[in-house]
Amino acid sequence: MQPAVFPVVALESHALVDSGAGEKLERYGDRLLRRPDPQAVWSRRLDERAWARADLVFVRESDRGGRWEGPGARGGAPEWTIPVLGAVARIRPTPFKHLGLFPEQAPNWRLVEDLRPRFEGRPRLLNLFGYSGLASVLAARVGYEATHVDASRAALAWTRENQALSGLPDNALRVVLEDALQFARREARRGARYEVVLLDPPHYGRGPKGEVWRFEERIAELVEAVRELLADRSLVVLSTYAIGCSPLTFRNLLAELGPGRVEAGELALSEEDGGRLLPCGFCARHLRGLEP
Repeated sequence: MQPAVFPVVALESHALVDSGAGEKLERYGDRLLRRPDPQAVWSRRLDERAWARADLVFVRESDRGGRWEGPGARGGAPEWTIPVLGAVARIRPTPFKHLGLFPEQAPNWRLVEDLRPRFEGRPRLLNLFGYSGLASVLAARVGYEATHVDASRAALAWTRENQALSGLPDNALRVVLEDALQFARREARRGARYEVVLLDPPHYGRGPKGEVWRFEERIAELVEAVRELLADRSLVVLSTYAIGCSPLTFRNLLAELGPGRVEAGELALSEEDGGRLLPCGFCARHLRGLEP
């Protein structure tokens, strides 16, 4: 009996080359990156010579982050762009080891695109905790009226960069600096309705006015607020990484959204030889009026 894993969607500009010994080796465009990954507790397939070819290596300095070393880091912080499902994403290695792109989310991006013809008119999509904005950009490209919400000004600026790089006009996205829970509650009071809501919350964070977000304490409130925003036919996606909850927790949470079908499992990346899967977080989807 295999664990429930959402089907992996390969991206033309990304590959998981190898994983193991607490690290992962990935290719983003023409750059090879080596980063810690606490899930990869098994042995590596490739030898140390293959890992030593990395252009960038993340070195953890504390629980708060670290630095990037290697030939690709000479001359300052590197940045580059790669194509992603018809859009363009700026890759920017951060002190928190993130790059601004999470390729394990590709199955959710593809689902949003595949469902587009099943909505009438121009469906509305709400992306809470939207970060660098690729999900919002991809949705806007295929015809959604996308609202992108994040509590970080830097993240919103990154979103605008990806929007411009992908050839979208300035008015293609509604970009909002706001606490996710406060925004959802305000939209509900206004009577707003969305066909798609994407939730990718962190374990801990702060809103622009100092609002405190702790996943275990606030996620139920957020799901309750989202319930008031859903159109008659809708999709809700909840995904997280490094959270001490199981897919069953997510299934039970999204079941509270009302009638519909709930899918729950893990997101993963496949090593480029097609073998092992690297777990990349939990995910659940609630589909209302869109069941096969």
